[in-house]
Amino acid sequence: MSVLFYKYEGTGNDFILFDDREKKFDDSDKNLISNLCDRRFGIGADGLMLLRNKQGYDFEMVYFNADGNTSSMCGNGGRCISRFAKDIGAVKNNEIRFLAVDGEHTAIIGPETIKLKMNDVADIEIGLDFFFLNTGSPHYVKFDSHVSTLNVVKEGKKIRNNERFIKEGTNVNFVMKENDGIFMRTYERGVEDETLSCGTGVTACAIVASLNGMATSPEKCVVNTRGGILSVHFKKNKNSFSNIWLEGPATFVFKGEIEV
Repeated sequence: MSVLFYKYEGTGNDFILFDDREKKFDDSDKNLISNLCDRRFGIGADGLMLLRNKQGYDFEMVYFNADGNTSSMCGNGGRCISRFAKDIGAVKNNEIRFLAVDGEHTAIIGPETIKLKMNDVADIEIGLDFFFLNTGSPHYVKFDSHVSTLNVVKEGKKIRNNERFIKEGTNVNFVMKENDGIFMRTYERGVEDETLSCGTGVTACAIVASLNGMATSPEKCVVNTRGGILSVHFKKNKNSFSNIWLEGPATFVFKGEIEV
């Protein structure tokens, strides 16, 4: 069967999208999903998303990692699927509500960027040389003054597969101060490699930067990734964060047909 797919990217974090409002895509086939995400034998992407109807919402976002497994929340994916929904006419307004695996999200669609409301964050573990928090997905954050030259895959894999995280996994982020914000790189579980950007990771690193006095301002942090620049806006109350918005570009790349 030949199916139509779309490719979108948000600061280099790329995704395959299907308009699955008629629920024809077999989301139980992990091999199909991982093969579609394969960069040599498939379309190639960090993840795959299905846009589905959901009563009470503009749509439902169903997300899979590149390994074919269902995933926790993806911030860049949430921004990309919002742009996709607008592009194909699934939504008419520029402010929308959709359901993801971690609950309801609001997105504001602008001509250049999309703002995505993230969940509040209150439970932040502060270790000797790391932070651990959940921004829709679990994130281990570590500061390093040599992020640009760090072997992120090697070091990230060690942490992701250590005794604590081997079963459920975690995303691993390495951060350093840069100009009026921060620079970060991410080893992403499910992809099991470095990605050019990670939306929930950007959110996590911005929150940690605020705790360390490295944010751009008391209510904003500019985050530079290898794929581009995003910004995170928030309200801070001691170690709790609310009204968190992830803002950045979400871009259509191409569409095509593939046999499945």
